Amino acid sequence: MRLASPAGEGLFVSALGAAQICSWGTLFYGFPLIAEAMRVDLGWSKPTLYGAATLGMILASLSAYNIGAAIDRGHGRLLMAGASVVAGLLLAAWSRIETVWAFYMVLAFLGCMQAATLYEPAFAVIARRFGPARARAGITTLTLWGGFASTVFVPLIQLLIDLHGWRGALMGMAVVNGVICGGLYAFAIDPSKDAPARVHGPDELPPPAGRHAVAAAMRRPAYWGLLVAWLAYAFAFGSLTYHIYPLLLERGLDASGVVAIMTVIGPAQVAGRLAIRAFAPDMPVRTLGSLIVIVFPLAILGFAFAPPDVLVIGAIAAFYGAANGMITIVRGMAVPEMVAPEAYGAVNGSLVGPMNMMQALAPLGAAMLWQAYGGYGAVLAAIFLGALALCAGFWFAAIRSRI
Repeated sequence: MRLASPAGEGLFVSALGAAQICSWGTLFYGFPLIAEAMRVDLGWSKPTLYGAATLGMILASLSAYNIGAAIDRGHGRLLMAGASVVAGLLLAAWSRIETVWAFYMVLAFLGCMQAATLYEPAFAVIARRFGPARARAGITTLTLWGGFASTVFVPLIQLLIDLHGWRGALMGMAVVNGVICGGLYAFAIDPSKDAPARVHGPDELPPPAGRHAVAAAMRRPAYWGLLVAWLAYAFAFGSLTYHIYPLLLERGLDASGVVAIMTVIGPAQVAGRLAIRAFAPDMPVRTLGSLIVIVFPLAILGFAFAPPDVLVIGAIAAFYGAANGMITIVRGMAVPEMVAPEAYGAVNGSLVGPMNMMQALAPLGAAMLWQAYGGYGAVLAAIFLGALALCAGFWFAAIRSRI
């Protein structure tokens, strides 16, 4: 599947993609590096630091629906460009904080800016520009760009920390958001070029929008299957992402081996997305997703029972990373292809909100399981059950979306 106008629409997706690299790199992947530098400098505990990130993710989940609905109404440029500028100001304020309460206040508002700048609002902007039938190619290309965020920004932010300290690094991140991201979103998103709305006959009711569209979607069983699937995915992904380092250390690998394994996941995500673009560009999302979700419980079994060998577990991590990259595309296209072709932002936002809430709480839940049972065995068992629930929910949605 190719974009109809490579010159104009290709530039649109490329500008969005470049902005997504910067947004993800600074607002998501930068946090652990800055938090560790703050811990050393200020002496704050990890629970204190990561509690602020959890608060931000919770507020992001609460704002997801309203952001999606606003994009449906044509406010994508204002939201994404404006949120990037505000994020830049918040990062600059973060560079000056001295107290925990100020840190939590900044991270709370920064979470809302994440909800307005990362994949989901960008997906909604693409769906509005191309229309549901052609959005898949744009979403696939966008995720290819976003897959390089950690590769570009993790070493860059670490270099800034080494040269200028964490406060100086945050000022650099502030400039990236306010100038580069804000400028690219303002340049790329032009509501006048959105796909024209479908013309309805005089006796035909217009499609529902906003809360009415969500209510209509909720009457479809596929919606509830996707909700279960994305909640389960958020639990499994959130738990594994934040705990994979100590989990693999507990499995018997050394620190250098764990780092090597973790570096495999990002490139594997890009490889998975490239595979979809090359070999399954037109495969129905219900079929594609039904195949991909099988990988997650198999990968968790591998992490749990494979011998503590870097090559073996590295191969499992690549397997997991590729599936994780592919599922991002499935998440982007599941709503228009399986639930409702209209009001993408509102309907998808109603699913993303609970998903983000689960992802915010999952690392804490996994930590509590680890503490209660004295090891990661119980955590892996819970993640495995979550992966099975992902399969069951998506398969249910895929079957019911055909009816």
